[in-house]
Amino acid sequence: MTEVVVAVTGAWEPELVARLDGCRGARVIRRCPDLADLLATAAAGLGDLAVISADLRGLDRDALDHLKRAGLAVIGATADPDEASERRLRQLGIATVIRPATDDAELLLALEREPREHPGDADHLAPPGKSAEPGSDGSQIPGSEDLDEPIARGQIVAVWGPTGAPGRTTVAINLAAEAAELGASVLLLDLDTYGASIAQALAMMDEAPGVAAAARASELGTLDLLTLARLAPEVTPRLRVLTGIPTPERWPELRVGAIEQILALGRSLAELVVIDCGFGIEDDEELSYDTTAPRRNATTLTALAEADRLLVIGQADPIGLHRLVRAIQATGTIASAEPEFVVTKVRASAVGPSPGRRVSEALDRFAGVSEVTLLPDDAEALDRALLAGGTLGEHAPSSPLRAALTALAAQISGRQDSGSTRRRQGGRRRAP
Repeated sequence: MTEVVVAVTGAWEPELVARLDGCRGARVIRRCPDLADLLATAAAGLGDLAVISADLRGLDRDALDHLKRAGLAVIGATADPDEASERRLRQLGIATVIRPATDDAELLLALEREPREHPGDADHLAPPGKSAEPGSDGSQIPGSEDLDEPIARGQIVAVWGPTGAPGRTTVAINLAAEAAELGASVLLLDLDTYGASIAQALAMMDEAPGVAAAARASELGTLDLLTLARLAPEVTPRLRVLTGIPTPERWPELRVGAIEQILALGRSLAELVVIDCGFGIEDDEELSYDTTAPRRNATTLTALAEADRLLVIGQADPIGLHRLVRAIQATGTIASAEPEFVVTKVRASAVGPSPGRRVSEALDRFAGVSEVTLLPDDAEALDRALLAGGTLGEHAPSSPLRAALTALAAQISGRQDSGSTRRRQGGRRRAP
């Protein structure tokens, strides 16, 4: 027997309840007048399935995420007909929608189609690449019909590293820029909830809508492929940028459900999604028991879980290498792709003669890492690019650091590097 909780505000609610109660194998156990009562019912462990209407006050993607975490499957309900309400429910991620006029066979099928989930079995806790996402079943993503060539499933690359400024943002920006230069369509996404800085590094407006606006649209059920494309303007040909939150105190705006949808849509917007992640991956044990409390590190943990590839960034000096070894141990305790290691600022003055060999030997000895990408130190080139608000390819094309990043981009994107100094086609596009 499926126990049903109904949270429908329309005048047709009694008719729908009667239909559900009369359906074989189903029983309505509670009629919730508002979202607060629905969430409380879910938290109490009551019910197997929730039926909600689009006009339920306060309904957003985060509320649906709480219901899923509590173990309730969710289906939508609309008056007959109400295309606008059905569209909003589907944009919130609700795949099944019923009406009071739905016939018995279809109603029974809808109830059986949404099995009860156990708390903690939410999609974002699945293995990387296994979560449900718009278009993963071959269905049309809302708004994608107006894009020239939606991507079937782009690759997500998370750029993460421990505290201490090892060069996460530098690698993310230039990796994305070089992949775009090699011909791949790229979305660069700033998810650092402690110190987002891609907007400043690329001389974009600090108050650009960016990921905060995308998350807000996701919560309201209005985020689709076209909306994400508008919020992530092209700064160079084939390179889109979704800037981060302008101030660290706005981190609660980035909820897990919203980040999951942004990443899912990002896969269809670009062949390669490069994420600049914050350093924090600790799971606050006290907050983790409160499923309604936002967690600051949840944004990074979600990105790492969803990523197809994980680049772990460390810095070539005694402190940086020590932190990298600790970080390698930490990545073994979280859901993520197999880590690939990149060491920046490789120089003899910090680690001694033959710095590349010394760094490789140290990581092999203390962390069992046999393969590592080494990026040479070129502070002058980085300073020049940062001062101009651009990338190494734009302002230091002959830098050895740029050459190393180009090789890394070619390996990740699968695009061939010609080996020659390339000139950008077209001028720089500044986001408004």
